[in-house]
Amino acid sequence: MRRAKTSPSFLSVTNSQLFCPFFFAMAFPLSSSITLSFTPSLPKHHSSSIHFGFRFSQARNQENARPFQLKVQCKASKDDFLKDRSQYRNIPTSFNLSTLINGKMKLKTVIAAILIVAQVTSPLPLAGWDFWSILPANAVLYSPETKLPRTGELALRRAIPANTNMKAIQASLEELSYLLRIPQRKPYGTMEGNVKKALKIAVDGKDSILASIPADLREKGSILYSSLIDGKGGLEALLKCIKDQDPDRVSVGLASSLDTVAELELLQAPGLSFLLPEQYLKYPRLTGRAVVELTIEKGDGSSFTPEVGGEPRKTATIQVVLDGYSAPLTTGNFAKLVTDGAYDGTKLSCINQAIISENDTGKNGYSVPLEIMPSGQFEPLYKTTLSVQDGELPVLPLSVYGAVAMAHSDVSEEYSSPYQFFFYLYDKRNSGLGGISFDEGQFSVFGYTTAGREILPQIRTGDVIKSAKLVEGQDRLVLPNES
Repeated sequence: MRRAKTSPSFLSVTNSQLFCPFFFAMAFPLSSSITLSFTPSLPKHHSSSIHFGFRFSQARNQENARPFQLKVQCKASKDDFLKDRSQYRNIPTSFNLSTLINGKMKLKTVIAAILIVAQVTSPLPLAGWDFWSILPANAVLYSPETKLPRTGELALRRAIPANTNMKAIQASLEELSYLLRIPQRKPYGTMEGNVKKALKIAVDGKDSILASIPADLREKGSILYSSLIDGKGGLEALLKCIKDQDPDRVSVGLASSLDTVAELELLQAPGLSFLLPEQYLKYPRLTGRAVVELTIEKGDGSSFTPEVGGEPRKTATIQVVLDGYSAPLTTGNFAKLVTDGAYDGTKLSCINQAIISENDTGKNGYSVPLEIMPSGQFEPLYKTTLSVQDGELPVLPLSVYGAVAMAHSDVSEEYSSPYQFFFYLYDKRNSGLGGISFDEGQFSVFGYTTAGREILPQIRTGDVIKSAKLVEGQDRLVLPNES
């Protein structure tokens, strides 16, 4: 977010006005210098007022930064002074803070005035920032416009390492999701432009899109491509829904088009797009996507609340999609534990916006290094967390309801627990100003709950994972002895 430049602020202060300096005390970096000038004048009733003009300057780097300085100059106004200026002979033309303290004027009034304008000009209390611009990387926690994916499906789709044309089509279509949220009159003209842009990229880039698919999958890719262009849930059909200005049909058509985009992208990414470090080849790894199905049973014998029109159930099913593209070691370890039956009968506990499995170190899991893929990078980072305040965001964010992540190891936070995982119950009310969790970038997120999210808030401490099964992706699980 870039802040527009503004002209210097002007403030009029009369002798009777009071200020609360403490309200603005944290707003102004002390490494800045300030020049303050004012012009006294006499209104018709001879009650004096002071007019302040503030100009701020700030060093571009810490080496040029100087201590806090204040300079005050007094200039006479030709129009407002009385002819008899004898009463102004004792007013100095310039003075510093010590003059103020000695009683020439009230220090607190001047400081309050400075801080008021400082708050208006630069409301964020981080020293070293440019006054007139805030880079998105430095303001990510404070910007309400931060477009992190808010659903597991969206996060998973963005994590697929696919052809650049497909990613451009995806980005153009995803913009419609934000436009559909506008409660007033929908910007159908902009939506139409986005879909036409996506359609043009798809048509012009057909050869590139199909060439990115392995030869043995190209026939399936051609069918999906045709469906994306003019199929029942394709771009041509989506354009017609937009022209009819039916938001419900647009929403359904958009979801269908994005599903087709994701299927094409998955065909373009049959394995990992990077090489694992040699020291990590001894770990199990998942070279793509997999699906785990968890059956949850109430520990106290009660039932799960049914959906509308449903019956109470003693057990409930949750599906989790594992993303090996971004976290191959973490998903590989988890998938192996599932196939070994390690989570069958595991108890769950509810703590601090999370549903966490019991910590059983006797399940023969691996102490996998902390594994996080930063946005814009082509391979994960290991044994290191991300600095969200510096603009580092993960490809698989924690700030999504139903995110699945590994707990930290008991020994070192550079490693994930070999066994213990948790569901994260994201709540915007307990997040930063940009809607980002305060724990973002601190854990290895490896998947999302895509079915059964409505079950998560009903889980209580003592409930049990009755069974866990790897229902898809067994062929993408690579074990050490198979390497």
